[in-house]
Amino acid sequence: MKKIKVQNLSVLWQIWSRKSFVTSSTLRTFSTSLIHPGNSILMSPSLVSLDCPDLWTSGSVQSDQSSLQKYSSKHAAQILDGKAIAEEIRSGIALEVKRMKESIGQVPGLAVILVGQQRDSLTYVRNKKIGSEEVGITFLMTMLPDNCTENEVCNALQSYNENPSVHGIILQLPLPQHLDEGKILGLLTLEKDVDGFHPVNIGNLAMLGREPLFIPCTPQGCIELLIRSGIDIKGKKAVVVGRSNIVGLPTSLLLQRHHATVTIIHAYTKNPDRIAREADILITAAGVPNLVCKNWLKPGAIVIDVGTTPVEDPECEHGYRLIGDVCFEEASKVASAITPVPGGVGPMTVAMLLHNTFESAKRAFKFT
Repeated sequence: MKKIKVQNLSVLWQIWSRKSFVTSSTLRTFSTSLIHPGNSILMSPSLVSLDCPDLWTSGSVQSDQSSLQKYSSKHAAQILDGKAIAEEIRSGIALEVKRMKESIGQVPGLAVILVGQQRDSLTYVRNKKIGSEEVGITFLMTMLPDNCTENEVCNALQSYNENPSVHGIILQLPLPQHLDEGKILGLLTLEKDVDGFHPVNIGNLAMLGREPLFIPCTPQGCIELLIRSGIDIKGKKAVVVGRSNIVGLPTSLLLQRHHATVTIIHAYTKNPDRIAREADILITAAGVPNLVCKNWLKPGAIVIDVGTTPVEDPECEHGYRLIGDVCFEEASKVASAITPVPGGVGPMTVAMLLHNTFESAKRAFKFT
């Protein structure tokens, strides 16, 4: 397998710092009632069912000595096979979509708006299309050029908002810089926000006693992957590398709802490797190839690599391959379990999207 040259940490950090900007916009808000979704396909419980008061006692402080075990040079981490787990989930969705079609003659519909030709975005959209077709979900797509106007994107979005056969809408992010991402997302109908990025969905994710209509797909995929791999989250020290609205922020919120003790590392964090070494569970979403090396990891840590950066490779089918945030060869000798790139979080993200779309259609059709 080819390797890209790993730059020194300070250079990588500067690259990420330049990428880590946030666009602030005022979004229209909605008020939602408490939601209690049915959930027979996923193993993740409803968030409200996890809520419990913080009752501090003298016995609350515990030391987990199991995380301090040492590994020999021959140690190899367990591979968390997101592809295989995602296939199980998609099979369950396909059965439910088939049952819906046979019962009421309807199927879910998913629409994607893609602006530009970014390689990673094209990969994501291609996988969403394949996944939708496999489970019987109708897939629609609008492709717009890089230099399209904001009105063109808004019109495409509004058209899908008003289409009763569409139950989920994806605005593929990131958008070109001349487009106001916040303003456009604010137009998305809450009931079709299957990506879970609407401020009301994020707000309900953050608040105890509340349940979002949709949990963002990548964070939910990470949690489902951990649960199905038999990894307990409650009480663990979790470190999230990255604080984007798409992955880092909602992942940290979701980990808290599962009772992890969460720390976020971002582009301005001092001594990030030292902080990362405290993690029982490390989830990386920086988008910087090979940023996380073995010296970032505590022996026995669980490593979830969300990062996907396309790297030129003429030998690959599409002329490039995907590289994760984690130096896999090094990390697999220290971690107890790790996700590969590709084949780890990516398939889980698509599976969660399909699940959210199916749940949206169930609500629209009042199908049980």
